[in-house]
Amino acid sequence: MRLFGWIIAGAELAPVFILFRRCFNIAVKEMQINEEIRDEELRIISDSGEQLGIMSAEEALKIAEEKNLDLVKISPQAKPPVCKIMDYGKFRYEKEKRERDARKNQKVIEIKEIRLSLNIDTHDFETKLNHAKKFLAAGNKVKFSIRFRGREMAHPEIGKDVMAKAVESLGDAAVIEKPAKLEGRQMLMFVAPKSTK
Repeated sequence: MRLFGWIIAGAELAPVFILFRRCFNIAVKEMQINEEIRDEELRIISDSGEQLGIMSAEEALKIAEEKNLDLVKISPQAKPPVCKIMDYGKFRYEKEKRERDARKNQKVIEIKEIRLSLNIDTHDFETKLNHAKKFLAAGNKVKFSIRFRGREMAHPEIGKDVMAKAVESLGDAAVIEKPAKLEGRQMLMFVAPKSTK
């Protein structure tokens, strides 16, 4: 951030620029390790999982250094805080690997919208249903919508008939997740692939 101001130098004004530097941590470490741990007493767990008891940070750090490992604070809220002797680099690597695998195995289900109308032609209706079948086969949900214009609002039953015809045409490929319902000037219906249920 830069501030601009004027300073009186002798008899005339001189411009002055003041620079401020903001420091932000880019990566926030979730755990304190080694010399960062400054507590008086710590409950220590060895790398094999056995309780070593309560000791000072210096003693625990000596034990960790003898084993060529790190001292990591795993439970800072406990009284006294709990620290574990472990290989912190390996621990972080395995944690990131588990997160990557979880993201890879995660399946994102999208909601695809198909717009119908009250006076839709047979061929247009079939084309839109073929699109809906493709979306359902890919594992996505489908939202059918009908927009009512002007005097069409007086005949919501025609919209329900169009929606019923769409579900009937989809057959066993789909399950109605949310039945056709008029919301303002739109009628909406949500359909999910049968395999997800």
